[in-house]
Order: sequence, then C-alpha cells, then structure tokens
Amino acid sequence: MRINPLTRDRIKKFKKMKRGYYSFILLAVLVVVSLFAECIANSRALLVYFDGKIYMPTYGDIIPGKTFGLGYDYETNYRDLKIKINDEKLNGFVIMPLIPYNPYENDFKEGKYPPFPPSLTEKHYLGTDKTGRDIAARLLYGFRIAFFFSIALMIMTYSVGISVGSAMGYFGGRFDLYFQRIIEIWSNIPSLYVIIIISSIVIPNALLLLLVMFFFDWTKMTWYMRTAVYKEREKEYVLAARSIGASDRRVIFRHILPNTVSIIITFVPFSIAGGISSLTALDYLGFGLRPPTPSWGNILSEGYEHFSAAPWIGISAIAALVIILTMVTFIGEAVRESFDPKLFTTYE
Repeated sequence: MRINPLTRDRIKKFKKMKRGYYSFILLAVLVVVSLFAECIANSRALLVYFDGKIYMPTYGDIIPGKTFGLGYDYETNYRDLKIKINDEKLNGFVIMPLIPYNPYENDFKEGKYPPFPPSLTEKHYLGTDKTGRDIAARLLYGFRIAFFFSIALMIMTYSVGISVGSAMGYFGGRFDLYFQRIIEIWSNIPSLYVIIIISSIVIPNALLLLLVMFFFDWTKMTWYMRTAVYKEREKEYVLAARSIGASDRRVIFRHILPNTVSIIITFVPFSIAGGISSLTALDYLGFGLRPPTPSWGNILSEGYEHFSAAPWIGISAIAALVIILTMVTFIGEAVRESFDPKLFTTYE
C-alpha cells in the first residue's frame, strides 16, 4: 500500500515528538499484553507435564483434579498441583502465569482476613481487595475492558457523527437547520440521569452502557464535521467534481472526507481518554459495570472505602488511571501537532 507523501511527512513529524511517540509504543504494548491477559494473570496453568502427558489448560476445557491424582472432580487447583509435584518429587512440572490468580478468584487464608498487602511470596504484587481478589489481575483485565469499550464507543459515535455532520455541512439549508435544533435539544438531555434510571431498572452490562453512552455522545463529533465540510464544499476540487457529474455521495466520501481526515485523527486519542474516564466514573458511582466485573472504577470505590486500612488498593488504581490517561494525552498532543496544519506551536 502506497502512503501519501504528505501523510509520510506527518508520520515522521509524529516520530520526532518523543513524548507522544514513546507513549504510543508503550500503550500499544499494553494493549497487546491485555489481549493475552489470560497468559499473564490466571489461576490456570500455562503448561502442565504430568505422567508423560502435556496439558495446556489456559485456553482449553476444564480439567478435573482426579486427572492429576488430586481426588476431586471439579477443576484442578494448579497452584496446589505445583506444590504437590515439587513436594512429592513426581515426574512432571507446572508452569503458572506471572500472576497465578484470575480477577474473580477469592484467595482466603486461614486465620487472616482480606484485604492482604502486597507480597512477592504470595505473588500478590499489588495486594488484594476486601474479598481477596488480586489487584494486579483486576487492573490488567479492567484495562482491557475499559480500552476496548472506549474504542467501540468511539467507532459508533464517529460513524454517526461524521455521517450526520458531513450531510449537514454539505447540503446546508433547511436540512442543516432542522438537525441543528434536534442536536441542541438532544445535547440538553441529562445523560447521567438516564443512566441512573436505567441502572435502577435493569442490571447494566457493557453492551447496554455502550448503547446508552453512544445515544448521547454521537452529537459531539457532528459539529466539528459540519464546520469542516461546510468550508470544504466551496473549494475548487469539490466544484470540479460536481461539474463533471459526480454524485453527492461520491463527493462527500471520496473527495471531502479524505481532506478532513486530519480533524478526525486529532480527536481520536482524546475520545479514547474520554471513554475510559466516563466508564471509570460510572463504575465508581455504582451505575456502570457491576461487581465482580474487573473495573477500575470498582477498584477506586473499594480503595476509597478502605483507604486507611488498605491504601494499596486506591493507590494502584489511581496510578494506573493517571499513567494511561497521561500517555493518551501525550499521544493526542503529538497527533494534533503532526496532523493539524493550522497549528504553529512548538512541541518538544
């Protein structure tokens, strides 16, 4: 695929902005790692060699404990299996993930009550919450949920917002005026109250929250696209395309939108940051994803509730949120500086 020389220059400029470029690389690595979170934080073993056979339970079916001579029919506790193999010097081995706990698992200890502080020995690197669930595992899975939730929300809002905004800017007239009034009314609906009402009626899941937030957020991109297309439609290349008989659809999607792509790109990082912040805020207030779903907002809520007794809960969640949002902001600044030709500030 051939890259436009102007786009190539913009990418080079983006790479020169070290803060944004390195933040982009680090964020990309974190996203890839989150895709394989089951290999990083999981109570299932990555690999088991026992009695001459090899098992890979991470993405496979449940293997009962009696398969390994543990004497029960439910799923194997691979941490116990590893201890048994080592203590009895059996012919086999167990390779566990870096964090040998899944985000839903309660790790209780006799004579002690959670939350437990960070421990390298127990491999609770960031401690546990009030029910004994590993904080590091919940942060990792929570990042995956929050990031892809914000990506899905951005795709949905941009699809509708760009389409409606382009039509408003291109056709103008009464069509533009009618949609302006509709969007103004739409924007004044208190979305938080609607989410509270829905949460009181049904238990919200990721899909329901996504649809509700999309229902109110699509108007934001509409104004930017309306203005951009309104300016572009009077330029010579658009007039030339229309003079040779190009359809309105072709003019908008083949000529105008490619010349407004810089506006879309510059808003992408900030839209992702907004989606993560919105989902975290709703979860913190109790109107988002319900426990035991691993969520940064739920972890923040527990951190606030147990800050004096277990400060590691809140500190871990706040640190993760600040780091991710800072990286996304750095990426957004670098992208805006690289792709927006109307900015002449110096970014170092």
